Amino acid sequence: MHSNGHIHDNGAGFEPILLIPFALVIVIYIAAVVISSRRFKKWPLYRTLFWIFGTICAASAIIGPIANRAHLDFTAHMVGHLLLGMIAPILLVLAAPITLALRTLDVQSARRLSKVLKSWQLRIISNPITASVLNIGGLWILYTTGLYGLMHQNALLHALVHFHVFIAGYLFTASMIYMDPAPHRFSFMFRAIVFTISLAGHDILSKYIFAHPPSGVTKVQAENGGMLMYYAGDAIDVALICILCYQWFKATRPKESLSL
Repeated sequence: MHSNGHIHDNGAGFEPILLIPFALVIVIYIAAVVISSRRFKKWPLYRTLFWIFGTICAASAIIGPIANRAHLDFTAHMVGHLLLGMIAPILLVLAAPITLALRTLDVQSARRLSKVLKSWQLRIISNPITASVLNIGGLWILYTTGLYGLMHQNALLHALVHFHVFIAGYLFTASMIYMDPAPHRFSFMFRAIVFTISLAGHDILSKYIFAHPPSGVTKVQAENGGMLMYYAGDAIDVALICILCYQWFKATRPKESLSL
């Protein structure tokens, strides 16, 4: 208990330093919007707002009251997981950062970025199956092994787990809804099937947590956290399903109606 409190205090002390990267990410995006809007058509305001809110969601899972309580309260930890691994990725993907980067960078840098997008490495990690395994599989490892307890005793492990939750969540979202250029595209049917299986994996895990508390978590907290993961997680996934279905509908409309 003392070690949890100790980490908790350290987290509070480091807060001003931890704010810097999040503030920088917002500033860089806004600067890119200004440059892009001068060169091309005005960048949509809603995309900038998605980026700002997405960054705030990610930051609130790492800095501030939710993050500080997460060491002692599993429900607060689960709120952080939903913010960092689900809500922030959807908002940031909707902000289309790759498209903005390609519009802002000089020709040579844009070509380099395009080359990376077309690489076989990105083909592997942008595959919906790979992204789902990294996302849902990572959560199964976190909550069904001793990793959850260990992460609260080691600052580096704690940071790595948070980094994985965010990156895996972003990759999963980006592999399901294409907002940015995606050279390695998969059919809507394939993505819908993979999404359904991963949604089942997430729901089964939340029920498993409810019945089998992770290391160092009380039964009551595990029940509250499991229920939050199940219901709030499904609500966020519904938003993702709506976007995917809307894109599918748009892609399959007759060409004549698209020109209207």
